[in-house]
Amino acid sequence: MLYLNEIIKAMENLFQTATKFAPHILILVFLAITFLQSGIDKISDWNGNLSFLKEHFSKTFLKKSVPLMLVLILLGEIIVGFLSVIGIVQIYISDTTTIGFYASVIAAKILLALLFGQRVAKDYAGAMTITVYFMVTVFGVYLMS
Repeated sequence: MLYLNEIIKAMENLFQTATKFAPHILILVFLAITFLQSGIDKISDWNGNLSFLKEHFSKTFLKKSVPLMLVLILLGEIIVGFLSVIGIVQIYISDTTTIGFYASVIAAKILLALLFGQRVAKDYAGAMTITVYFMVTVFGVYLMS
């Protein structure tokens, strides 16, 4: 009977944390999905991404930097994805959002780099899409600060 009471109390604590931190958790799940999927896509189709981006930036001053930029963005995306997942765990363990804050800040910086690239390449529709992701991310920075 004591064991059942402890399980019920633990479940209540999980529910209370999920309710109290619902927007934080939802934003971190959004960032984890967005950045991990993008990173996995870059890894699984490296050559396709590289050739697309070389063509995308072929008429810009960034054309020679594409492989390095792709590596840096990939590393950043994987870091943000894992920090987002760890941030969710941190919320449940300690009711704090420090790691989620760092995930959101790094995500915002990556999105700004992507926005810069889209603007340089004159892909204004692509830049507009990044703006939507950026707004969610900045809201996450605000919530978790």
